[in-house]
Amino acid sequence: MSSTISSSLQEEDLWGGGNKPFKASYGKLMMWFFIVSDALTFSGFLVAYGFSRFKNIDSWPIADEVFTHFPFLHGVDAPMYYVALMTFILIFSSVTMVLAVDAGHHMDKKKVVFYMALTIVGGAIFVGSQAWEWNNFIRGEYGALETKGGQIYQFENLNSGKRVALKDFTISDPKLRSQHESKNGIWFTNESSLPSFTVEEVITGFKSNDDLIIKTEKIDEKGHKIRLSREESLVKIKQAKYVVEGANLIRNEYGNRLFADFFFFITGFHGFHVFSGVIINIIIFFNVLIGTYERRGHYEMVEKVGLYWHFVDLVWVFVFTFFYLV
Repeated sequence: MSSTISSSLQEEDLWGGGNKPFKASYGKLMMWFFIVSDALTFSGFLVAYGFSRFKNIDSWPIADEVFTHFPFLHGVDAPMYYVALMTFILIFSSVTMVLAVDAGHHMDKKKVVFYMALTIVGGAIFVGSQAWEWNNFIRGEYGALETKGGQIYQFENLNSGKRVALKDFTISDPKLRSQHESKNGIWFTNESSLPSFTVEEVITGFKSNDDLIIKTEKIDEKGHKIRLSREESLVKIKQAKYVVEGANLIRNEYGNRLFADFFFFITGFHGFHVFSGVIINIIIFFNVLIGTYERRGHYEMVEKVGLYWHFVDLVWVFVFTFFYLV
């Protein structure tokens, strides 16, 4: 009987409406509520991505063929290297955040400042790297043709097996098309920017180069994109309707356009979280410098922002796995 009463009293103390139920402050509880709700949001996005990928598995872009760039190494084939470096930097910033929180528990202001600064630098590098990756993804490197039905035709050298850029074989004819401007007509507005080449120019250049073949967006049983023979390529290229350079929300030179849609949305949403985390860390960093938390007698705010930062890092592990590894 006494044990029952004592246990009920203990439970009442824990959930009796005090400031720190289970020794967790109001701020920490609210941060955990936010993290759980945000985790459910990211889960919904990734589930939708997985469903779309499974539905279009035969035309989904291969990550090793898309993310091949590395800063200052133009023309070097480095699949996934820079993405792996970005991931390492973000995870390392999570380690420095742990050290900052631990220093806060020991009321060591100098170490908190040092490790918070490293965390901010790591987050800023990641955001900048993601912006650079977006730029390469949007701009593209090789270009492709798209049929009226949405099929993507890339070009490859028959002998070397390497992908060939449109600019390397297209025969330009500036008379075929000109940019429309509003001054050309009262009732017209400026036309969206034209691709570097027209379909006719690409087809003419393709026909004049016997070493070129088409590589479709379709994937065979071994996980490689299907390559057509020269004869098949000459027939298929006649179906092309658009020149595609890079990727946007409408067209995607790498393959299925849904890949670009999900890439922009999910990595952009995560990038916004990282950017927000960097801004919040900077605010907390300056509060540490001016001694705000020293006067409060604790560094709980550093711990709360640390929870958010660890969550952002953990989400990236899943995004990295879904988009780049699987």
